[in-house]
Parts: sequence; C-alpha cells; structure tokens
Amino acid sequence: MKDIITRNLTELHGQIADACEEHDRDMDDITIVAVTKAHPASIIRTSVACGLHNIGESRVQEAEGKIREVGQIARYHLVGHLQSNKVRKAVQIFDVIQSVDSFKLAAEINRRAAEADRTIECYVQVNITGDPQKHGVAPEDTLGLLDKLLPLSNMNMCGLMAIGPYTEDLDAIRQAYRRCYELFVHGRRTAGKEFDTLSMGMTDDFREAIAEGSTMIRVGTAIFGQRPPR
Repeated sequence: MKDIITRNLTELHGQIADACEEHDRDMDDITIVAVTKAHPASIIRTSVACGLHNIGESRVQEAEGKIREVGQIARYHLVGHLQSNKVRKAVQIFDVIQSVDSFKLAAEINRRAAEADRTIECYVQVNITGDPQKHGVAPEDTLGLLDKLLPLSNMNMCGLMAIGPYTEDLDAIRQAYRRCYELFVHGRRTAGKEFDTLSMGMTDDFREAIAEGSTMIRVGTAIFGQRPPR
C-alpha cells in the first residue's frame, strides 16, 4: 500500500503544483489533509510514513478506535459533522475541529475543552451551496457567528471550512469558493493573524479551490483510491 500512496502522492503534488503555477499561488501555502475515513488504522501509519502528517476523519466513533490503535502520531482533523453528544470524545482525540456551525455546538466544545484542559483549533463550516440538507452556517451569518465565537477561551478560531457544490460546472464551483474566500478575508480582519486557514477542496475540485484561495485541501480518494465497501 505504501507504494500506491507514494505514487498517488507524487501525482497529487504535481497537480497541486500545476494549479498553483496557473493561479499564481505558492505551493508551500497548501496543506494536505489525508482523509482516511473508512480505511483501516494501518493506513494512518502508512500515510505518516509517506510524509502526511495531517489526517482527517469524518466520524468520532470510527476515529476513536483508529487513534487508540496507532496513537498520536499525526495531527487529527474532524472534517465531518459533529453532534453535541460526541463533543466530549471529539475534544479528547482531535487536534482540529473543522465543522463548527453553531454557537450552541461551539459552547459545548469550549466547555468540554476546558474540562480537558485543552485549547482546540476550530474552523467555522460555511454552507456555501445553500443546500438545506447540508451542514454549515449560511454565508450571510458566518461573520456574525465568528464574532460570537472569538471570546470563547478554549477554542482558537483559525479559519473557515466549506464543501463545494456537487456539480461538473467548474464556474459554479469556483463562484461558490470565491464567496467563501471573501468571507475568509473579512473574518481575518476581525479575528487576527491566527485566522489563517481556508479549508476548501477535495479530490474532485481541489484545483478550483486552490484557484480561489484555499490553503488546505481534504483529499482521500486521490491518495488512497476508492474507499473499501462498508
């Protein structure tokens, strides 16, 4: 599996480099979060051996077992929706929570982080598609929510996260990401220099995300291939 990951990473790095060159971006500004959802814990070890030190998981329960098995060998990101009843465990095992989408959830994260004597890096998830079936705060409410979250003492609000629209229309994808980038710029003026991460782009659309200012891409399939059936 290491050979496959190494080969796929070489190709991915080439694609990132091409996108950065085309859109006048610095490749060093792009962080890869390797999403290991549905893959075995051994994939995390192999990923780290291949130089991937940011690992993404979507489900708290699944991630807990894997992290317990392999240990704190990477920086772990929760990239999926977080339910309030899973916050205590999420705060214990993750370094970054990318899916904060309400003050109620944030207050619970802050409370549990204080209990654990931790400060958690967090991003506001923006529903840039406006799809009511998707998680995230509405774009027009994003900056207002951010203002409410900044005083929470056991959370560092460090950026925004967004999932692009499921479409083959590249202009529509870029337009959605462009709107999120504009929110990010405004948020940085309020939140300060620590607000430095814009997590946008996955396997199918990271090039468009890089074009519109993404600093972090969340990639699974392009690195590991198709997820194994559950």
